[in-house]
Amino acid sequence: MTGRLLIVDDSATNRIELKSRLAAAFYATLQADSGLAALRVAREEAPDAILLDLDLPDIDGISVCRQLRADPMTRTIPVLLLTENGNPEARLAALAAGADDFLTKPIDDQLLLARLRSLLRARETEAELSLREVTGRTLGFAEETPSFGGPALVALIAATPQQAIDWRNAVAPVLPHRLIMPHPEVALAGPETPDVFVIFADLRMPGDGLRLMSELRARPSTRHAEMCIVLPPGRRDLAAMALDLGANDLVIAPFDPRELALRLETLVRRKRLADRLRASLRDNMRLSVRDPLTGLHNRRYAMPHLGHIAARATQSGRSFAAMLLDIDRFKSVNDRFSHAAGDAVLVEVARRLADNLRAVDLLARIGGEEFLVVLPDTDLSEARAAAERLCRVVEMRPIALPGGGAVPITVSIGLAIGNGPPAQEVLNQADLALMQAKAEGRNQVMMGMNAA
Repeated sequence: MTGRLLIVDDSATNRIELKSRLAAAFYATLQADSGLAALRVAREEAPDAILLDLDLPDIDGISVCRQLRADPMTRTIPVLLLTENGNPEARLAALAAGADDFLTKPIDDQLLLARLRSLLRARETEAELSLREVTGRTLGFAEETPSFGGPALVALIAATPQQAIDWRNAVAPVLPHRLIMPHPEVALAGPETPDVFVIFADLRMPGDGLRLMSELRARPSTRHAEMCIVLPPGRRDLAAMALDLGANDLVIAPFDPRELALRLETLVRRKRLADRLRASLRDNMRLSVRDPLTGLHNRRYAMPHLGHIAARATQSGRSFAAMLLDIDRFKSVNDRFSHAAGDAVLVEVARRLADNLRAVDLLARIGGEEFLVVLPDTDLSEARAAAERLCRVVEMRPIALPGGGAVPITVSIGLAIGNGPPAQEVLNQADLALMQAKAEGRNQVMMGMNAA
C-alpha cells in the first residue's frame, strides 16, 4: 500500500531518517519542521497520514492534533504522535486530542508500517463510502441520515471469566457504553451483534484471539465491527500481525482503563460513521440508481460517480481505469431465443462481472448490452489484467437459458486510463477502444490511446 505521509519534526536528521525508512516501504513523504508548518502543509497537500513529533518549537504535537481535528479540511487525516517519552498522561492527552496512536521512540519499523497500513485501509474505505454518499446527494435524492445515538455494544472476550469481569469493572466507570462478556463461541453466533470487540490475543492457546478475530471478519454479521486486540505483557511481537489481520487498534495488558476507554470511543465513532454511510447508500440510492433487471447501478448514478472518481484522482495524483464492455452479438440472442433469453444473459453477465471486481469498483449497466466499469487507484498493468480477467469469466462457460439449453457469450472491452484528462475524455477513449475491439474480431481487450 502506498501513500503520501507528512513527517513533522524539528530535527532535520530525524526527518531524513524517517523519510528513508518510509521510502523503503514505497511511501512518498512531505516534511514540516514546526507545528504551524504542519497545519499549513496538511491543509494544502492533504496527506494520507501524519507522523507528528510531540515536542515542537512553536506549539506541541497535542495542540497541533487538536487543531487538525477541528478543521474540516484535515479532521479525517490519521495522526500518529511520536515521542521519546512514554509518559502515560501524555499518551492519554494525545488520544483525547484525537491522535490515532501514540508511539514511543525508537519506533519499531514493522509495527509502524503495520499501523500505517491499518489506518490507511480504514481511511480508504471511509473515503469511498463518503464519495458514494456525495454522488447520491449530487443527484438530489439522498436525504440526511440521522446519527446513531444511544450506547454502543462492546464485547469483552478474555482468556478467563474472571479476567473479563476485571476488564468490565475497570472500564465500566469511564465508558458510557453497554458491556457484555460472551464466550468466544457465542461471539460468533450470538443473539446480539457488538459494535466493538475487545479480544485478548491469547485465549485458551497463544494466538487464539487473532484466529477468533479472523473468523469474526469473515462473517457477514460481524464483518464491519471494530476490533481492539489486547496483547499479553511481553508479546509486542504480535502487534504487527494483529493489525495486518484486521485489528483496528491495540492495547497492551495491563492497560490503563482510561486509555482503553478513549480508544473504544474512537472506534465507536468510526463504526457509527461507517454505519451511517452504509445506511445512506442502501436506503437512499437503491431504487433511483439501480437497473431493475440486473440490480447494477445505472447511467444516472454512474456518470456523476465517474466524475467524482476522476476529480479525486486529479487531486491525489493517482490514476483510475475506465472500461466499456459490450456483449458480442447480443441482438442475435434476442432474435434466436426470445427477449426473455436476452434478459437471462444480461443478468448472468452482470453477476459474473460483479463477482470479479472489488467492493470499491464501480459497475453499471449504461445501455442495452453495455456496461461501465471504473477502477479507482488503478494503474495500466492492473487495469489490463482486470479487463482480461473479465473477458475470461464471461466466456468460460455458456449461459443457461430459461427454456432450456445454453448459449456461449463473450464481451468486447475498451480500456482507458485517467490521470489528468476530464472524465468524459477518458470515457471517449474507452469508447473508441471498444469499437476497435469489435472491429478486430470481438472477445478481446483494446486500449485507448492514452493507455497505449
